Amino acid sequence: MSTAGNPPLGGSTTELSEQAIFDVLANQRRRHAVHTLKRHNHEPMELGELAEEIAAIENNIDVAELSYDQRKTVYTALQQSHLPKMDDAGVVEFDKDRGTIEPTPALEEVELYLEVVPEHDIPWSEYYLGLTGVAVALIAAAWIDAWPIGLLPDLGAAVLVTVAFGISAAVHTYLSRGMRLGTDDEPPGPT
Repeated sequence: MSTAGNPPLGGSTTELSEQAIFDVLANQRRRHAVHTLKRHNHEPMELGELAEEIAAIENNIDVAELSYDQRKTVYTALQQSHLPKMDDAGVVEFDKDRGTIEPTPALEEVELYLEVVPEHDIPWSEYYLGLTGVAVALIAAAWIDAWPIGLLPDLGAAVLVTVAFGISAAVHTYLSRGMRLGTDDEPPGPT
């Protein structure tokens, strides 16, 4: 548990620093822990239950198929390293003596910094930069009446840009829902 009187690495119990969030997300097992805690609706969990679910994710098998060694490896790593680090960051309250993990409100902040990008895709941030470049080119072409953009009515380029950003935002919203931690049985991205 966090030392009484000492704020978590992020500063307060509900606001984390970027560095504290990136430290939590830097490790795949901690990302799996965040995913599992979010799937359980931020309810407190027993260390054994959390370890089993993470071991099942890591081994791509059902919990019932786990061996003793698979469970023990994850359990020990969570208990000795990962959960204390997450507790220090203020993401969870980990009671090592009781073996319980209770998510804090700061757990929600962790997801804001995670953009899972499938192997052959580009990050949305780069996509929007490219779309902005195309929009600037369209507006410049409309301004100098370049063909074929010059054939459009005065607001034609603006409508094209608005439609392109609107469609992109809708697709981004739809795809992002499936890539959030805690929304599916399996965490997004490579395991």
